[in-house]
Amino acid sequence: MSSASPSYKGHRYPVEVIAHCVWLYFRFPLSFREVEELERGVLVSHETVRRWCAKFGQIYANGLRRRRPRPGDKWHLDEVFVRIDGELKYL
Repeated sequence: MSSASPSYKGHRYPVEVIAHCVWLYFRFPLSFREVEELERGVLVSHETVRRWCAKFGQIYANGLRRRRPRPGDKWHLDEVFVRIDGELKYL
């Protein structure tokens, strides 16, 4: 699968609305009807959200998966206890 951005040509709604609906569905445990209700001010049906997710969803899901923290990532802590010469120090 290529990483090129999807083509929104020929769709009735702006790219921002489509992208937000698909992102909501894949980022949070929401149903199509719940995503429909969250889009206030935009009349969009749950069936339209389902079609968008089927068409554009894999690209958004891959992007969310890519940004997820990995086991080898570095974590920066504000405060930590370290044992130096057998003595516990607070940093």
